[in-house]
Amino acid sequence: MTNLDAVEGLDAVTRSLAGRTPEQLAALLTRHAEPLARRPAPTELRGLAHALWSYETLHHLVLHLDHPRLQVLATTALISQERAARAAPGPAAPAPGADYQSLMAHRLSFAHLATEPVPPEDVFAALGATSPGPPRTAAETALRHLYDDGLAAPTGDGSIVVPPRAPQLLAAHDLGPFLADAPRPAPDDTATPTTPAAAVPPTSLHDESRAAAATLAATVERLLTALATQPAALRKSGGLAVREIKRLAKSAGATEAHTRLLLDLTLAADLIALTRSPSGITALPTGAYDDWLGRPPGARLAPLLAAWSALWEIPTHTPFGETPTALVRGHDRHAPALRHALLAALADVPLGAGAPLPPLPFSEPAKPPEQETAAPTPWEGLLRAADWHRPLAVTHQPMAGERAAHTLHEAAFLGLVAHGTLTPLGRALLADPRSLDEPLADLLPPLLEQAHFQADLTAVVPGRPAAPLAGLLAAAADRESEGHAVTWRFTPHSVRRALDTGHHAEILLEDLAHASTTGTLPQPLRYLVQDAARSHGRMRVLPAACCIRSDDETLVEELAAHRALRDLGLRAIAPTVLVSSRPPAATLDALRAAGYAPALESDTGTTTVERLPAHRTKAPAPTRNPHAPLALAHRLLGLPAQPQEATTNGDA
Repeated sequence: MTNLDAVEGLDAVTRSLAGRTPEQLAALLTRHAEPLARRPAPTELRGLAHALWSYETLHHLVLHLDHPRLQVLATTALISQERAARAAPGPAAPAPGADYQSLMAHRLSFAHLATEPVPPEDVFAALGATSPGPPRTAAETALRHLYDDGLAAPTGDGSIVVPPRAPQLLAAHDLGPFLADAPRPAPDDTATPTTPAAAVPPTSLHDESRAAAATLAATVERLLTALATQPAALRKSGGLAVREIKRLAKSAGATEAHTRLLLDLTLAADLIALTRSPSGITALPTGAYDDWLGRPPGARLAPLLAAWSALWEIPTHTPFGETPTALVRGHDRHAPALRHALLAALADVPLGAGAPLPPLPFSEPAKPPEQETAAPTPWEGLLRAADWHRPLAVTHQPMAGERAAHTLHEAAFLGLVAHGTLTPLGRALLADPRSLDEPLADLLPPLLEQAHFQADLTAVVPGRPAAPLAGLLAAAADRESEGHAVTWRFTPHSVRRALDTGHHAEILLEDLAHASTTGTLPQPLRYLVQDAARSHGRMRVLPAACCIRSDDETLVEELAAHRALRDLGLRAIAPTVLVSSRPPAATLDALRAAGYAPALESDTGTTTVERLPAHRTKAPAPTRNPHAPLALAHRLLGLPAQPQEATTNGDA
């Protein structure tokens, strides 16, 4: 009976799992961590086998199969279904659009649960891979991968059993003829002459990737700084409002689409979190952000790129009629497979042979009628090659061209794609998203601890500044330019800002000199700081709603008569005291806008240090311990835990 065959199929995959080493079983658990995490952790191997062969898990796993593996699985499932139907005839499968009663009758019959074992040679014959050669090798390799992933299992006599739900899942997909190798992303054209020198990319892939990565690191830092200063409020319906995205895009120096992408990546990397407050839900950095600031540039980008590879969303793609937003739960489970397929297809494109990215907004390239049967365009060739790597995630999905175009533009922004092919960083991400520290360390130089101070009142850092240096310069100067080198400019306003936040002139000069590559500061910068210090605090703003006092009676008379300060309603109550009708903050802003340098004073007579707000929230629960899969593998196999796994038992 079919039910008995289903039990025997679970027995076969359970025996296959039991024959693995703990390391092999842990590797399987790691590969399938995302779909398995949606189910209770198994307590025995048969429970793991049942989880792997459940419809929900299969629905996720088949998206990540390439063409040979999917063809072998689908062909085996079809032959198995036909044999099971002959062995145990039951109601025919309901036609598309069948009524509810027909569907329920078919479901209760269980005749569609096909687990009849299939000899491998029958599968190879159906695929046209009986003779030795590339097709046979590709089919045998695909079958081994299916065994390794637990999506098929060998019986005692060498036959193949597949999950009972596989026929249902794959029957509707037309996979075409069996292809042993991926199609070329661009059509062969041997008649095309050698690429002229003018068409050769002006920069190397390494330089392109390095420039993009450096810009990305700086942009993310500015974005998180803006969120730390002023958390972003979410709409009641979910997601950020357009005005919040515009504000953050301006602070980060990025486009709104790239800002949405970075917000989703930082949320997935636990650098920001959503927290509920009396006024609603806000997004702000977590405590992990402070640790992130202390890391080298490469280590900063690694979690963001890994998050992009697994993100269930294409943040820069907004379907027609929808409002662009960010920080919403992604529901596009095809997006990770689409990214892998496109990167894998581009990996086969040599430098100089790649086509430029399609422009955005995307429109499907039109072919003249006389060329409809001609060779595919480079864009069509790329999608065809990507289809081979992930057949169910590319052109089988709606808006395939739009989604692919936005994905490639995201990859270019992240430094993974350049000149129509993969950069070294893109190849590293394609190989293993969890091992990016080393390639990123080679790509980005270490952070710099010192700057070049120049007589034109600028400070130049020829690279990425370390957090202490960036914080010092940001406190006393204005960031002026961004690129391979970062430039800050000192102005009377920026120096007054440093004094307002508690810096003393002498200590500020010492700190700046210590941060100088020469150990000294240009004379104009010293004069600027000293002049600002002499005028700083000559008048005091008291919180009396409020009062202004100064020992300089002439200055008090000047303020009372100043036309730009009329809105403050200033009036003298003593030769050295003025009363303002505006609160202290508004009075301070008006005085500074008029060119003065007041200091804020408390009601006790001491100077109040003004500090920018720095908001933080708790990070989400810690991620799973990396040793947890191995600890679970030992438990499932009935083996004692290793010493390094003893502390992971509660997390597995």
